[in-house]
Amino acid sequence: MQFEELLQQHPIKSKIDEELVFNQLDGNENAIWSLLLASGYLKVMGIRDDKYELEITNYEVRKMFENMVGGWFGENHSDYNDFIKSLLKGDLESMNEYMSGVADSMFSSFDGGKKPSTRNTPERFYHGFVLGLLVDLAGRYEVSSNKKSGFGRYDVMMVPLDKADDGIILEFKVFNPKKEKDLDETADAALRQIEEKKYDQSLLDQGIEKGHICKYGFAFRGKEILIKKGIG
Repeated sequence: MQFEELLQQHPIKSKIDEELVFNQLDGNENAIWSLLLASGYLKVMGIRDDKYELEITNYEVRKMFENMVGGWFGENHSDYNDFIKSLLKGDLESMNEYMSGVADSMFSSFDGGKKPSTRNTPERFYHGFVLGLLVDLAGRYEVSSNKKSGFGRYDVMMVPLDKADDGIILEFKVFNPKKEKDLDETADAALRQIEEKKYDQSLLDQGIEKGHICKYGFAFRGKEILIKKGIG
């Protein structure tokens, strides 16, 4: 069944797995719904027979599916998007430019978190959006989300299928004015969490050397975005 047809189900019924592994997206329909629920594009209406009953959150989200999200799972992916190209090159400036441009042109203030619901926080929205950008890497990386490593659960981990590539860890944080004075401090807090929780342990256990592990902290405040890279 085509992705567009699946969206017409009322409600969408699916099992949900918070520990997303993105090489499953092509063959596992449940992984797609898990991604969209985590990013705030679907809401839970109930649970029946061990399956979640899901609905698209509103009309604006449905229109966005037509213009953007459907492309995440299309059949014709010839090139990586600009964000992936910048990430693979470690081009922090281009990563920031891309995300800031997308946020300014596509994200509403609601998406950015000025009026977050109790269930779909802005951190989860951005988390899900970035995961969608990474789908194209399924043949080069094992991309997973919310899995245990070290002393906690990382946001996103990218395990290279070719050990010549770097392992990558992404951590997302929304600006907290009670704890941080600006986005720079928020991004630092995300990087500090990666280190303190030893999220790189899974990569180390798989033979990825510490010098070949890249760590990025993503900080968000409304439509403002700052990405910083860890040192060492």
